[in-house]
Amino acid sequence: MGKNKNSKSFEIALSGIACAVASGALALGILSGYLVATGYLIGVIALMLPLSKQFFKGGALAYAGTVILAVVLGASIRFWDLVPFAMFFGLHPLANALQIRFKVNKWLAFFIKALWFDGTLIAGYFIIFGGNLYGTVLPQAVYDFLNSGYIYLVIFTLGTALFFLYDYLIFKCQIMVNQIVYRIKK
Repeated sequence: MGKNKNSKSFEIALSGIACAVASGALALGILSGYLVATGYLIGVIALMLPLSKQFFKGGALAYAGTVILAVVLGASIRFWDLVPFAMFFGLHPLANALQIRFKVNKWLAFFIKALWFDGTLIAGYFIIFGGNLYGTVLPQAVYDFLNSGYIYLVIFTLGTALFFLYDYLIFKCQIMVNQIVYRIKK
């Protein structure tokens, strides 16, 4: 019984730390306007903490708390920047942990997660950009081409290819987080 209580308190501690770090990083990243990707990355890595000990409930609660606290801490001002994290990035580490836990075929899992990622990109295209990409980085003809309906082709090809790399790197990050947490509590 003592060991179970210790395990529960460790789950609460890891989940609380994950939630605090992730929500703070997201709020600061979104409020700065320039550090959104950094906030996402720190948030994703922080949410791996409870998953390193297979605390799935703690991981899910840390994710929910992160999104709520990020909004409370100021992300509501630019809520659309939080949508991709809430839809995909914050849940992705949990999906990976469940994939491993239930031994889901890696190619089937990749296919499902890639569709989920691509769906998030399409939702972002409409929610964040209002269905109309624009900018000064590329020639206007590129934006016109993408906005004429080819955005879906680009998302399903380039987006899936980028997700393949992202998914691989996130699995590697989870291994590093697992090793760090193992050193903390053997």
